[in-house]
Amino acid sequence: QVQLVESGGGLVQAGGSLTLSCKRTGVAVRINTMAWYRQAPGKQRELVATISSVGSTNYADSVKGRFTISGGSPGNTLYLQLNSLKPEDTAVYYCQASGSLAYWGQGTQVTVPS
Repeated sequence: QVQLVESGGGLVQAGGSLTLSCKRTGVAVRINTMAWYRQAPGKQRELVATISSVGSTNYADSVKGRFTISGGSPGNTLYLQLNSLKPEDTAVYYCQASGSLAYWGQGTQVTVPS
């Protein structure tokens, strides 16, 4: 089993920054991609950013240029740097690790008041 634990969420004013962390522990399994998702109240969970095992990254259009995903290699924490935050970024942010199975963390709340 793989365990993922997110941290770093909080309340931040519009225009501010946060750094989310996702620590991976448990059985060593092959992970091809790690990702950050988010789910706002009343909305479906959406993909925010991904990073592959070779370091290739992709971002949702809504966060491109503002968020940066990094880390996630075996033994290393996955990060999501959130800059220039907007009220519409308010959501629970989840870490995911994908190999033959998908593993999820419990989520961390990010709140940007309008």
